[in-house]
Amino acid sequence: MAHFPTSDGRPPWRAQVLTLFPEMFPGPLGISLLGQALEAQIWSLDTIQIRDFGLGRHRQVDDTPAGGGAGMVLRADVLGPALDHARERSPDAPLIYLSPRGTPLTQKLARDLAEGPGVTLLAGRFEGVDQRVIDAQGLREISIGDYVLAGGEVAAMVLIEACVRLLPGVLGASESLTSESFETGLLEYPQYTKPREWQGRAIPDILLSGDHKKIADWRQRQSEALTAARRPDLIDPTRSRK
Repeated sequence: MAHFPTSDGRPPWRAQVLTLFPEMFPGPLGISLLGQALEAQIWSLDTIQIRDFGLGRHRQVDDTPAGGGAGMVLRADVLGPALDHARERSPDAPLIYLSPRGTPLTQKLARDLAEGPGVTLLAGRFEGVDQRVIDAQGLREISIGDYVLAGGEVAAMVLIEACVRLLPGVLGASESLTSESFETGLLEYPQYTKPREWQGRAIPDILLSGDHKKIADWRQRQSEALTAARRPDLIDPTRSRK
């Protein structure tokens, strides 16, 4: 696929996904603002079929876990060449393995990745990936949450969306990004729109006052209260989430 510079002269932010199910992409990444940005070549998306690097007539990609146990593990001698191929195509992109044991995906991490050239993502399946390929390739493990999925494809989509929406030209108003949850270390304040009253519930009067200073103060207090109630760990990082 050809990749052309964006309007500001930079090459498109490039996402590569190594997967056994390339047909899952672009999926939700191909609609709405992200899809428009993809068509406009603000970013690009390529998939690499892991099975193309499989072994033997049946393109085997996995085998039983060493030491016993349930399930299957993706082989290092399959993933190694696949990752080498991906690195050749996008040599400056960090190699990331979507894994429930990885470091959490945060807004700051998404912003850091969005400021780079792109990402190469390994979407695992089965019981995981041979540790030797993680070590040899220097894969960075990232988790989208404290739960387990059937595969890494949906997690890859989450990471890509979190990054792409931060790229210049994808979203309309830049101030809408700076006021979102996590950008200031707090959860976002409540939002309201027309009608003024709905099912006996009215928009808070202060939001209709036209006093921008009072509105800003109200929103700050709301953000602080919501964060304290729902995510106290954001205020005091020493407190673990429950």
